[in-house]
Amino acid sequence: MSLAPFYAAPPVIQFHIIAALLGLVIGPFVLFRLRRDRLHKMLGYTWIMAIIAVSVSGLMIESGIAVIGHLGPIHLFSVFSLCGLGEGLWHIKRGNIAKHRASMQSVWFGAMGLAGLFTFLPGRTMNQIVFGGPSDAGWIIIAVGVAALAWGWRGWLRRAV
Repeated sequence: MSLAPFYAAPPVIQFHIIAALLGLVIGPFVLFRLRRDRLHKMLGYTWIMAIIAVSVSGLMIESGIAVIGHLGPIHLFSVFSLCGLGEGLWHIKRGNIAKHRASMQSVWFGAMGLAGLFTFLPGRTMNQIVFGGPSDAGWIIIAVGVAALAWGWRGWLRRAV
């Protein structure tokens, strides 16, 4: 493990990583905690700001597979995250707690889970941070992570229906 790739990365990538880690850590406390109180609301707004920061900064990072300008398929996660946040806020303003919860949890699983796994692709900054340099071991993390997300999402969908 080495933080050298983080320090060598452009400021937008450093900001993106910090915001993502904040969203990753705060998310479970907000989204899976049973009590919905003042702490939930305070941490929830912080989490929303972190996800907005991750999404917007992500749109500024050049894709390795550019399709339109510097944007590639991975940038769809930013768009989906922002739309999911909007949907979740819309539901809570209308008092639909179940749909609010489902929207926000989907954003967390998509942005932090699925999109987060892509950061372990060989050559990406997180791959280099975790493995101390470019490594094909990132594919193992991606495979295990996708399997874990599929298993977790399956159980989550069963409970949501």
